[in-house]
Amino acid sequence: MDGTVLVADDDRTIRTVLTQALTRAGCKVHATSSLTTLMRWVGEGKGDVVISDVMMPDGNGLEMLPKISADRPDLPVIVISAQNTIMTAIQAAEAEAYDYLPKPFDLPDLMKRTAKALESRGRKPRRDEQVVGADEPDELPLVGRTPAMQALYRLVARVMNTDLPVLVAGESGTGKSLIAKAIHDFSDRRTLPFVTVTGADLADLEGPAKVLARVKGGTLLIDEIADIGDEVQARIVRMMDVPGEHAPRFMATTQYEPNSLMDGGKVRQDLFYRLDGATITVPSLRERVEDIALLTDHFFARAEREGAPKRWLSKDAAELFRVYSWPGNVRQLENAVRRLSLTSMTEEISRAEVEAVLGNQPETGPVMHSGDTEKLGASVMRHLRRYFDLHGAMLPPPGLHGRIIKEVEGPLIEIALEATGGNQAKCADLLGINRNTLRKKITDLDIRVTRRRKLM
Repeated sequence: MDGTVLVADDDRTIRTVLTQALTRAGCKVHATSSLTTLMRWVGEGKGDVVISDVMMPDGNGLEMLPKISADRPDLPVIVISAQNTIMTAIQAAEAEAYDYLPKPFDLPDLMKRTAKALESRGRKPRRDEQVVGADEPDELPLVGRTPAMQALYRLVARVMNTDLPVLVAGESGTGKSLIAKAIHDFSDRRTLPFVTVTGADLADLEGPAKVLARVKGGTLLIDEIADIGDEVQARIVRMMDVPGEHAPRFMATTQYEPNSLMDGGKVRQDLFYRLDGATITVPSLRERVEDIALLTDHFFARAEREGAPKRWLSKDAAELFRVYSWPGNVRQLENAVRRLSLTSMTEEISRAEVEAVLGNQPETGPVMHSGDTEKLGASVMRHLRRYFDLHGAMLPPPGLHGRIIKEVEGPLIEIALEATGGNQAKCADLLGINRNTLRKKITDLDIRVTRRRKLM
């Protein structure tokens, strides 16, 4: 890489790491813990790329972006932030940041993005290349630090200001409708209506015309498209083909795997191809376990703002939250936190209180529906392809093979241990591996062999 990078972050360790990495890559680096100093350097014409934190001791990095854009329109700014919400991502794009990465960030990934920014000097990124925020409203708990959620944020940003139809897939309670609403609220259609309809709204012959009159060129969200009958689906096709003078943006949600919608005859082929302009799959809570603590804190804080006493989970209770299957996903987690906020007798909520709330829940919930005959290899291929697709034009961080093996091997051993009642000899025989090998894997993968089956 060739160029000068301005780094602004109040964390000395981050400044040191970035300075060393960028210098080794061939860049000149100026690093500071002050936005005032950063803006002085920008005003003096220094720097070819800026890497800036959001929350700084003397201000908000995002609030500096309009001035940087006005003074130095060709200077790319990469925003890094520990405020890992979809709203922060959207705010970064609204302020015309070149790129956005959450903390903790992957250093090789940041280096690639910096190299790309240096290569693009003199060219503003297209709107659909930017990552997209505003202050986080209470009703939108789309928060997450996990790679799955950060990749989702980037995908939302890329499709936000296009006119492509969007199909949002995911289990019940993951926030499909919230994702669709977020895309509308921060798009160029934000001042126009956002209308959600079901099959019943379109069943009447005059239904499509009435719906189009309501949406007036805004966004039309069709809820659970697979639950709508063939005749009404045909009307939707005609509505999309001839929408009238004020064509809306079409979106739809589904609890089915997108690839299984046509195979199972749930969605007409002509309708599927019209809706499948962009597909967003919202991960289940089981797929982003590390976000459970973040979401729990978010919901406790919301309950406190609404008048509930201050509450938090004990260490054992938090661990039970972490290992629970959450069949109802984020919505179930929110309801559990609200109930605990109101019923707990002490500030610190015990494991027993959590067991009382979760103990009568089903052991596992219905996962996203897919084809009944899908082979394991096809399912793995589908998930891996989605993982690559979520990274867009960027490759996933290095070390992919090891991460994937760990993600598959860990659950396999846990399920095998559960099936054999925790008997390691039987489990090793079931898996076809040596018992000592099994013990080593249990240790290396930090697998708990004493989990209670009921709350898995």
